[in-house]
Amino acid sequence: MKKLLATTALAVLTVSAASAADLGTRKPSAPVVPIMAAYNWTGFYLGIQGGYGFGDGIQHRQGAASSGKFDYTGGLLGATIGYNQQFGNLVAGVEADYAWAKISGSTATGCAAPGCKTELRSFGTVRGRIGYAFDRFMPYITGGLAVADVYGRAGGFTGSDLRAGWTIGAGLEAAVWQNISVKGEYLYYDFGRNNYNSVAVPPISTNAKGHIVRAGINYKF
Repeated sequence: MKKLLATTALAVLTVSAASAADLGTRKPSAPVVPIMAAYNWTGFYLGIQGGYGFGDGIQHRQGAASSGKFDYTGGLLGATIGYNQQFGNLVAGVEADYAWAKISGSTATGCAAPGCKTELRSFGTVRGRIGYAFDRFMPYITGGLAVADVYGRAGGFTGSDLRAGWTIGAGLEAAVWQNISVKGEYLYYDFGRNNYNSVAVPPISTNAKGHIVRAGINYKF
């Protein structure tokens, strides 16, 4: 009996010593590194935007008579409101904007003094957007309705009209902070022809089409 007890005690001491030695040499576990959650584009946002507009092939007409074609250029500055919904990497949304604009040009060819002039005095859109999210970067395409206050002048006849047309374009938006994103965007627009003065007989019309290159900053709620 004494021999059995001694053997058991020796075995317990041996196992305990081995366990203690193993604990002394075990390496500590590597710290767990938190993984950042992917950015989510879903939500309403407000922003400001501004840029540069330009176009060519602008022409005034009165019946069979027409002016020479000319270019117009200028700037615009305004506000943006929109909403995005993210489905996996796909982001679908709608965006509206309106801006003060001064995109103008003129010609003396075929026009009575002081010549013919076309000017966009405001520019706005209501568009759909489809983007593909690479986490915080989102290239997108966009298109929809465009509106503008189109001013025209031919000699002593002047007039303006709020015109509706269409626009299409593309851009890239990047989230630089949790609620703040910046974007660059290109739009092509076309308002067709409009009679800006019906007092003259026949009426005088101008076309209005061109390109917008702009940048913006948005705050997402």
